[in-house]
Amino acid sequence: MITKEATEVAPPPVSAPAAPEQRPHGRNRSWDEVPRWQIYLPLSVYLVFTLIPFYWILLFALRPAGSTSLVPWPMTFDHFDKVWTERSFGTYFQNSLLVGLATLVMTTVIALAGGYALARFDFKVKQAFMLALLCSQFVPGALLLVPLFEIFAELRMINSLGSVIIAETVFQLPLSMILISNFIKNVPYSLEEAAWVDGCNRLTAFRIVVLPLLRPGLIAVGSFAFVHSWNHFLFALMFLNNQAKQTIPVGLNTLMSSDSVDLGALAAGGIIAAVPVVIVFAFIQKWLITGFSAGAVKG
Repeated sequence: MITKEATEVAPPPVSAPAAPEQRPHGRNRSWDEVPRWQIYLPLSVYLVFTLIPFYWILLFALRPAGSTSLVPWPMTFDHFDKVWTERSFGTYFQNSLLVGLATLVMTTVIALAGGYALARFDFKVKQAFMLALLCSQFVPGALLLVPLFEIFAELRMINSLGSVIIAETVFQLPLSMILISNFIKNVPYSLEEAAWVDGCNRLTAFRIVVLPLLRPGLIAVGSFAFVHSWNHFLFALMFLNNQAKQTIPVGLNTLMSSDSVDLGALAAGGIIAAVPVVIVFAFIQKWLITGFSAGAVKG
C-alpha cells in the first residue's frame, strides 16, 4: 500500500547562492571609480606644455620693448603697429590672403572634377594613375623648385603671385583628389541613376544630388589647401623677389637678421599670421569632424 507520504514529491534541493566572481587583485574597480586626478593630471601637464609657447609669444608681443616682466603690463600695441606699417605686413597679409583663397578655389574645383572621374569611371590606367598620385606625396616640395622655376621663367611668371598659386595648387591636388574620390564613393550610385530616370543629365544630377552631400568633404579639403598655402614658405621665397609681392611667411623671415632679432616685432607678426588660421578652424571645426563621413546616406 502506497502511503500519502510516499506519493509526495520531495522539494528540489535549494542550491547555495553563487559566490561572487573573484577579480584579479587591482582590477575590481570600474572605470567610473578611477580617481579624477589620474585623468586631470596628465591632461593638465599636456595643456601647460601646449599653452606656454602661446603665452610666451603674447608676452613678447604685448609688453614694451626692453621689459623683462613676466606679465604684459603695461600693455602696448606698438609692435603690431610697427610690423603692420613699417614692415609692410599689411601688404604681406593681402598677398597671403589672395594666394590662400585662389589656391582654395582652384584646388577644390579641380580635385572635385578629378575625384568624380576616379570614383565613377573605369579606365585602363586608373590603378597606375592612383599609384602615381600616392607616390607623389613622397616627393618633397624642394625637388619641384628647379623645374617649376624653369617653367615659370619661360612663361614670364617669376615675381608674380600667379606662380605661387599654381605651384601651391599642383602641390595640393594629389591628396585632395584622393580624398574627394573617397567622399564621392560614399554617395550611392543609385541616387544619380534615379536622377537620370527623372530626366536629369549627368552634370545636373551631380549638382543636385551629389554636390550637397559632399559639402563637409569639400570644406575639409578646401580648408587644408588654404592653411597649407597660407603657411608655406618655400615657393613664395623662390618665386617672389619683389617685396611688394611677398607673403607673410617670407615677411616673418625678414624680421630676423644675422646679428639681431626684434623679438617683439617677430612675436606680433607671428600672431598676425596665426589669427586667420585660428578663425578658419574655429568656424569650420564641425565640418571637419563630419568631413570624414561625407556622403553617408541613411536608407
